[in-house]
Amino acid sequence: MSEPVIALDRVNLKLGSAHSSVQVLKNVSLSVGRGEAVGVVGPSGSGKTTLLMVLAGLERPDSGTVGVAGARLDAMSEDAIAQFRGRNIGFVFQSFHLIANMTALENVAVPLELAGETDAFGKARAELVAVGLGDRLTHYPGQLSGGEQQRVAIARALAPEPAILIADEPTGNLDQDTGGQIADLVFATQKARGTTLVLVTHDGTLAERCDRQVRVRSGEVFADAGAERLAAE
Repeated sequence: MSEPVIALDRVNLKLGSAHSSVQVLKNVSLSVGRGEAVGVVGPSGSGKTTLLMVLAGLERPDSGTVGVAGARLDAMSEDAIAQFRGRNIGFVFQSFHLIANMTALENVAVPLELAGETDAFGKARAELVAVGLGDRLTHYPGQLSGGEQQRVAIARALAPEPAILIADEPTGNLDQDTGGQIADLVFATQKARGTTLVLVTHDGTLAERCDRQVRVRSGEVFADAGAERLAAE
């Protein structure tokens, strides 16, 4: 494996109140190399999304260490994590999460402006052209198809040039053909830029396109499982 850009060591996390808490992650250790694409698979409720939230610093573990892009997220303040996340981690979700009253260009540019980018709109325009939306810059989310909205979300995630792209069911709300086009775009862009990709999916075909798969089951992570073995489980 190449140099780790993600290193979790014996991470534990409970969620809920003291009397009804649930152990969501159990002694999780995981290493992801720089530029690697890792598919995270497992049944609903197994802890996949919570694992992503820990990787992104959106949930703080009860114990264990979370190393991301050379920083210890578990040892940082919330403000420091937020700043770190904006520079180093891009997100693509199943539900797009675009701002309805902003154009495609504004949806991509505004986060760049908030991060202090001097040419936010120029960079946003270039990213939208790169994902095939050069003729849709002034359209609002409601005027775009589902696939086009996801392309905007991908452009927004990649515009800050993050070290890590986290994708949570990025094709889950799309039809098969459109989902395939979005998957092609994600993998092509990830390879071209050398971005580390952590992809949560229920789609076995999509997971098999990753360099490696890890399975999450009942809060435990089973790493380095090959596609054939995972398919048999």
